[in-house]
Amino acid sequence: MIDLFASDKLKSIFPKVKSFVEEELLQIEDHLLSHSFFELEPLLKEKRNKAKKLGIWAPYLSPEEGGQGLSLVEFAQISELLATTLYGHYCLNCQAPDIGNIELIGQHASEALKEKFLHPLIEGKIRSCFSMTEPQFAGSNPVNMGTTATKDGEDYIINGNKWFTTAADGAAFAIVMAVTDPDADPYKRASMIIVPTDNPGFKLTRNTPIMGEAGEGHDSHGEITYKNCRVSQNNRIGEEGSGFFLAQQRLGPGRIHHCMRWIGIAERAMDLMCRRAATRDLGNHTMLGHKQTVQNWIAESRASIDAARLLVLHTAYKMDLEGSKAAKNQISSIKFYVANIMNEVLDKAIQVHGAYGLTDDLIISHWYRHERAARIYDGPDEVHKSSLARSILKDYGLLQKAQ
Repeated sequence: MIDLFASDKLKSIFPKVKSFVEEELLQIEDHLLSHSFFELEPLLKEKRNKAKKLGIWAPYLSPEEGGQGLSLVEFAQISELLATTLYGHYCLNCQAPDIGNIELIGQHASEALKEKFLHPLIEGKIRSCFSMTEPQFAGSNPVNMGTTATKDGEDYIINGNKWFTTAADGAAFAIVMAVTDPDADPYKRASMIIVPTDNPGFKLTRNTPIMGEAGEGHDSHGEITYKNCRVSQNNRIGEEGSGFFLAQQRLGPGRIHHCMRWIGIAERAMDLMCRRAATRDLGNHTMLGHKQTVQNWIAESRASIDAARLLVLHTAYKMDLEGSKAAKNQISSIKFYVANIMNEVLDKAIQVHGAYGLTDDLIISHWYRHERAARIYDGPDEVHKSSLARSILKDYGLLQKAQ
């Protein structure tokens, strides 16, 4: 927590969350690392119930919804704290993709959809997934997709193939992005539709292995087939053709959530690196931390993490005041900058630990596998850099791409 960005509300909840992470999660981290999600689910349910009793459940929600009404700046600092170990976000019902889906449904869905899907999701009774990316189309631009939702009476018939649908395994419903009007403007062709996963036309084909680990439950990325999947048009979120707009609305705050989570991961990796450097005896009372290369890594990591944190919190502050559109350049900046910082610190932490750093005895190897994707999902680094550069160069009169 940084005093410059600390409010009375944050000062009240931050110590409670910190104690919860240290006493309830860090103490059992080895157990969490060595068991699968479904094996851990009963234990995680106990932790979630404790979070509710402590009054730290879903703190980004309004008090009327059971949260603390934290602003984006306030929640960002809680998010960093939760990221320093496994399942911190999950135990407070702040995990992706549910947090984004909660915000999306809460702001844009009908009251009937909120009653059926949002309220159980907020209470933690069910999980959800977000189904947008397709294997047939490169990149993360939601304008490019082949999944269709064709009207048939009062229903949609959905056909298509999605993948990297995080947490589809065991989810109660998916929010599906599908083309509802192929002849419309490219940015108004698609809509978002809620599909219950027990629908006969919904099939979870597989959990896609990530560097050899397929995972399960919340810890997975599913490939899904929609085959003649019939759902009511009342399951649509927002107006028809608003899918691209809603995707952008969802991704703005989502990138703050991601970036502060990455900073939390980098901070924990930094801590492990320093502990190793200060305690590993190389002989003749020489520690790793006496070596200039290791000292350089520690100094560089400290400066990089601190810079990344301030950059993200400033972006969150601007979004709180002016909205996502006004902070578009800052959002692009933090997406590629923080993702790279996290990966660099993780790499240094592994190197300091030597072969031990590659084992699953440490949490850093887990993050190294699963967080390399940070430079890819929600738009790869190259896309964000190009977008930011074009936006900057507009002020210099460069308005068109080179042919």
